[in-house]
Amino acid sequence: MARERKFNTVELFHEAKQLLLENGYDGFTFSLLADRMDVSRAALYKYYENKEELITDFMIYEMEEFLHELKAIEELEGFDKQFDFLMDLIFKKTEIQHLIKAALHVIARLADSNVNKEKLEKLPLEMYKYLQSFILKGKEEGKLKSHIPDSLIIGLILQTVAIPNHFGIPHDEWLKSIKEIIGHGIFTT
Repeated sequence: MARERKFNTVELFHEAKQLLLENGYDGFTFSLLADRMDVSRAALYKYYENKEELITDFMIYEMEEFLHELKAIEELEGFDKQFDFLMDLIFKKTEIQHLIKAALHVIARLADSNVNKEKLEKLPLEMYKYLQSFILKGKEEGKLKSHIPDSLIIGLILQTVAIPNHFGIPHDEWLKSIKEIIGHGIFTT
């Protein structure tokens, strides 16, 4: 049996994140988390009644961290600087896409009256508020085509993280190429 030891929220969330990324929502269990942290399952149950409660707290923590970093986009002058910042941020936080998928599983399982569910549902909307402002700036500056729906532009940019790099192109070159494709397309003419 695992020995009892102290752990903090940051450590707990770090290990929960690793397990979610490795196993997905359905493969995540308190048993795996307890083993990884070298604590008993009972130690985890002292803080959380079930995995949904733990995962929602973790998701809120992760989304708030991401939003905190994303807020800095407003301080940058000009669309080009904001674009570079956003691309660098989403490629630094590549796991956010996987975590959002896990969050959708959790939200679907939570009761409508759950406070964490309400908060978890509102955080992506706050993220889109910052991204919408970024898109409007791009259209105002004539950098983005005004007839393309904002949600499509946002979705395209965010989904570039999910493009697999099968040939192991170095990260900097990969990111530069994605920025070029978004900014100028793939056609030579």
